[in-house]
Amino acid sequence: METSRRNFLKAGGACLLGLTIWPAVKGFAGNSTEYITSSKALTGEKWGLVIDMKKCWPKYQEGCRECFLACQRAHNIPDVTNKEEEIKWIWTEPYENAFPEQEHEYIAASIKGKPFIVLCNHCENPPCVRVCPTKATFKRRDGIVMMDYHRCIGCRYCMAACPYGARSFNFSDPRPFIKEVNPEFPTREKGVVEKCNFCAERIDTGLPPACVEACPAGALVFGDLDDPNSEVRKILASRYTIQRKPELGTHPCIYYLV
Repeated sequence: METSRRNFLKAGGACLLGLTIWPAVKGFAGNSTEYITSSKALTGEKWGLVIDMKKCWPKYQEGCRECFLACQRAHNIPDVTNKEEEIKWIWTEPYENAFPEQEHEYIAASIKGKPFIVLCNHCENPPCVRVCPTKATFKRRDGIVMMDYHRCIGCRYCMAACPYGARSFNFSDPRPFIKEVNPEFPTREKGVVEKCNFCAERIDTGLPPACVEACPAGALVFGDLDDPNSEVRKILASRYTIQRKPELGTHPCIYYLV
């Protein structure tokens, strides 16, 4: 009887210790602005992307979707055919939808109705981060807005807060809809929100985002916005660019050449 009682107390103590330590360990690993990188990691203080749609359009009209496919393969994005439940990390929207504040009845024919690549804007002031009750969405010190799928409870507050529609919700188990699983990136489950992560897992190993690498037209330019010698800064200094909904004060890190 005494032995049984002692074993019970030992087991209970171990369980309690585990419950006490695990949230702290998980919180540090899953929701920290600090992150593990290799010695080959790309270094930057504030990552940004410049999109030149004039370079993209000729290839797009020929059927090129290389940036979309590269992103899909790299991140195990499910191919859900139901438009109401599709998962989108990078896609296109007509000019009028992407830039509603720029729309007027005399829009140039060369732009009106044209597709524009859209994705998470990795805002300097991300409203999604502010509203998440579990800190499942957080911002790294290099500006990338991330998702911790294990912390996500599926409340979708972040989706409501995002003014760019850049987040998707898994209404069902997404894994049956993945054509070929990439073992290097985690799959998600039902009830979890997901979005573009700027290929943080590639940046941390010295590689550019998959979409940038895959683009045959060179329409996507990625770099450090805080580095005046970076290619993105040189483009921004010499060409006129626009952003999506800048009046909202989110300060997007995606720029479009027009």
